[in-house]
Amino acid sequence: MRVAFIVDGFPVISQTFILNQIVGLIERGHTVDIYSINLTQEEADTDTAKMHPDVEKYNLLNRTYYSPKIPKNPFLRLLKAIVLSASFYKSPLVWLQSLNIFKYGTQAASLRLLYRATHLINKEPYDIIHCQFGTLALPIMVQRQLGAIRGKLVTSFRGYDISEIVQQKGENVYKELFKTGDFFLTNCNYFKNRLLKLGCPADKLLVLGSGIDCSKFAYTPRTLPADNIVRIATTGRLVEKKGIEYCIRAVAKVIEANKKIEYNIIGDGILKAQLQQLIEELGISNKVKILGWQPQQEIIKILHQSSIFMATSLTASNGNQDAPVNTLKEAMAMGMPVIGTLHGGIPELIEDGISGFLVPEKDVDALAEKLIWLIENPSDWIRMGKAGRAYVEKHYETNQLNHRLVEIYHQVLT
Repeated sequence: MRVAFIVDGFPVISQTFILNQIVGLIERGHTVDIYSINLTQEEADTDTAKMHPDVEKYNLLNRTYYSPKIPKNPFLRLLKAIVLSASFYKSPLVWLQSLNIFKYGTQAASLRLLYRATHLINKEPYDIIHCQFGTLALPIMVQRQLGAIRGKLVTSFRGYDISEIVQQKGENVYKELFKTGDFFLTNCNYFKNRLLKLGCPADKLLVLGSGIDCSKFAYTPRTLPADNIVRIATTGRLVEKKGIEYCIRAVAKVIEANKKIEYNIIGDGILKAQLQQLIEELGISNKVKILGWQPQQEIIKILHQSSIFMATSLTASNGNQDAPVNTLKEAMAMGMPVIGTLHGGIPELIEDGISGFLVPEKDVDALAEKLIWLIENPSDWIRMGKAGRAYVEKHYETNQLNHRLVEIYHQVLT
């Protein structure tokens, strides 16, 4: 099959779940082209130090097409559009339709349709056009109408596109997409039910979880370290939705209870300075460290040395929510007992009391209570770790999910 992956930008270090699908398809003999819709090549994160090894291994940058940058200056925008128009020599009708202001209004008048079409045109038809977020399917739906790209349109909804965007733009934001799209996927039942309420056809919707490669996250039974220091870890972007403020406050309470712990936060983001200030205000900077962005192998090393993992997502003020979090899956695959929140799709991943614990969003006391219980009951770590590993292997192993993805593609085509 020929498959077009429509992504926001590529490569993006936080979207390994998309990379896993691309690699899985290539390994199964399919052709994959990657289209970066909202980021230009200059804007995309191509720093080799922060690039997943598979990007280079599979030569994925040579498979990636970037949108041209749209100048803010109207004169320069028009001048560049004239130059870009030469690309449409094989597709004059696409060029004409992209300028149809009567049908497409400001999208055509601003030349946005023309700019977006330039890196899509003149390609052979695809069997599948897979948009990796609902927000990306909206412009691609129009480009398919123009004839700039051809193929069956499959859309994956993954989180912010079915929570934050719906809150911002209203419940009809995907109404036209539901009519014209060929198939829809989402990564948990929580978001599936939301899509059904918004009008997504039930016969064109399936749940396909975001997978991880369990072979890269070796299971290790967790026991109390020789120095009796319990090391706790969190991996994630330092943004409101990840709820890391409440992890820090809970850890402060655990330290007050005279528990010997260390807490490492792996990640970067807009709240880094604010969270660092909170750590210092609470007087726990000797026990709590923000380690910043780390390559995957360093993350695995830190997790290997840790005993407990926390990922306490919450509903952000803009409505953004999480599906089952991949960092939780990775920690569970490595045999760590975990703590998550009663939020979004996370209860579909953590079996409360079996592989870890679930606590209400923002509930510092409940989080501290579960942390203390785990610290005081290290004999239960192995039991919980085994249960977590087994659950992830059964439901989120990327090879199984990639096999299922190919089956779905064939289903759409036939």
